[in-house]
Amino acid sequence: MRFKSKDTSAVRFSLKDEVAKFFLLLLFVLFILFSVGCSDNRSDERLSETRLLLDTYCTITVHGDVDNALLDEAFLLLTELEALFSITIEGSDVWRINNAGGEPVAVDPRTAELIEVGLKFSELSHGMFDITVGWLSRLWDFSGTPNVPAQSEIEEALATVDYRQVIVVGNTVQLVNPNAWIDLSAIAKGFMAYEIAEFLAANGAEGALVNLGGDIVAVGNRYDGSPWRVALRKPFGDEGEWLGVIEVSWACVLSSGVYQRQFEMDGGHYHHILDPNTGMPVISDVVSATMITHTAVIGEGFSTVAVLLGSERAKALMENIPGFVGAVLVLENGDVLTLGDVELK
Repeated sequence: MRFKSKDTSAVRFSLKDEVAKFFLLLLFVLFILFSVGCSDNRSDERLSETRLLLDTYCTITVHGDVDNALLDEAFLLLTELEALFSITIEGSDVWRINNAGGEPVAVDPRTAELIEVGLKFSELSHGMFDITVGWLSRLWDFSGTPNVPAQSEIEEALATVDYRQVIVVGNTVQLVNPNAWIDLSAIAKGFMAYEIAEFLAANGAEGALVNLGGDIVAVGNRYDGSPWRVALRKPFGDEGEWLGVIEVSWACVLSSGVYQRQFEMDGGHYHHILDPNTGMPVISDVVSATMITHTAVIGEGFSTVAVLLGSERAKALMENIPGFVGAVLVLENGDVLTLGDVELK
């Protein structure tokens, strides 16, 4: 998978190659915001459209030898990918796996690839990142009416969590535990954003910004030649309250945080990043993690892992990620840590 740029000096990156290097290197280490695209108001030299997909607002901005038909095709591809990875769309690859009663299921090669990446994250985080949290996710249902499940329900769901029960052979996936459910939401949007960006770059886009509800992939530069500007929202801040702005070219910006899908009840704060050991929202000193990488699915996975593992273990692992550009971590005490080659303006 490779961006095709007319500028042969531009940074190019391959999902399969980067993932392979990434996992090979990390096997030798101890372990492992909501972002909004921001640019000026000129619109005479670019195309931009926002649609409600993936339960969020998705914006694609592009310039070059392109027209509105390319945007339509890009959103159509996004819909196609959602129909593969969604845990709720009946007939999706994930839905069929979860409802197969433990039988092997033939899936799209992209689904098998994404599941294998998720399993690698599960292995390298020693199960803190686990794609078999589907029943727990469904039990908490942060997109529905706020509810704290009973402890007995949590324990029942925890019995189905074990990434080692997922078997992938070629394009066939099997859940050894017939009661288990996989949930790819922690890495799927990054994968989809990268696929859309690659499609645009291969079809005439000299520059593009793909923003899937805060998961961002930047192709090239803006139409005036300057880097894309991405604003990082302040966790728990008011609308329009920012940590600052970063500038990126040929890079991916992925964020996770405990302030996004969350609610408060009876004096407790509950968020959607669940600890697979307890079934409860994870307790961590990281409330927001933004990764800047050359491969979106790696960045998105590690933004979640950073919250799950906490700042110290996350920092130790980030230094060993191939394609790592930088990171911005916001801690619960309000401190902001910038790592790598990133400047928060």
